[in-house]
Amino acid sequence: MTDTVRTDEDTGRADGGTARADGGTVRTGRGETVPATPGELRRLVASGAWTGPTAGLLDGYQQANLVVVPYDLAFDFLLYCTRNPAPCPVIAVTEPGDPVVRLGGTEADLRTALPRYRVWRRGRLVEEPHDITEHWRDDAVGFLLGCSHTFEGPLRRAGVPVRYAADSSAPAVYVTDVATRPAGRLSGPLVVSARAIPAGLVARAVEVTARYPTGHGAPVHIGDPAALGIADLARPDFGPPPVVEEGDTMVFWACGVTPQLVLPAAAADYTITHYPGHMFVFDHTVDLADAV
Repeated sequence: MTDTVRTDEDTGRADGGTARADGGTVRTGRGETVPATPGELRRLVASGAWTGPTAGLLDGYQQANLVVVPYDLAFDFLLYCTRNPAPCPVIAVTEPGDPVVRLGGTEADLRTALPRYRVWRRGRLVEEPHDITEHWRDDAVGFLLGCSHTFEGPLRRAGVPVRYAADSSAPAVYVTDVATRPAGRLSGPLVVSARAIPAGLVARAVEVTARYPTGHGAPVHIGDPAALGIADLARPDFGPPPVVEEGDTMVFWACGVTPQLVLPAAAADYTITHYPGHMFVFDHTVDLADAV
């Protein structure tokens, strides 16, 4: 088992470390090692040895947001995802009461596979634990939804810079005033992640990310943030402010944090989500060849 890298959970920093999709171990600038494979990461997480973010790690592997709801809310949530596929691209759904996700070569216990979670009761955030074993119930249904961390490797390989603050590996995330399509008890605003892209590379960024629907696909907006109701780019709702250079254009993608703004209104007995930036990582890679 490798040593873990020290992280800052509030900023999403992983000290610049990453790991390649070919399984090679990569060291950080301080000589610390990071998990080389998703399986190794999940083992470290389950043991409590890794509690930091997955943002910036395991370039090329499919990352996913987590939502866990009671069975009586599961159909509404699945319908909500169907009506809002950009922020909620469904990758996998568990059987009621079964915490194990099985997809392709991945088999993992959702109760211990993510570094950090958020637990809600009757629409109120009550806890942000590193393990949800005690919170799992017999009627729980788990959903894994695509994440934009998945397309960042392809963007870089296509020559599109992905810039973050020096102390972060995560994008700026904003709650917009754009409504998502409601379903049953679920309704709420669209949440977006933002990246500053050189104007001459915006078309390339759109082309690349459109190939990754499980990474939220093409942008939902390009240009003026005010069109989304974002008044101040320097004050994101989650994550650090974007790094903007001269000649950049702001580009916004739908974000998997959207359910965290939608689910509380349903006031279910319980819901569980991932902590922003602390994702589930599948064993399969995305097809990076398409982006080069």
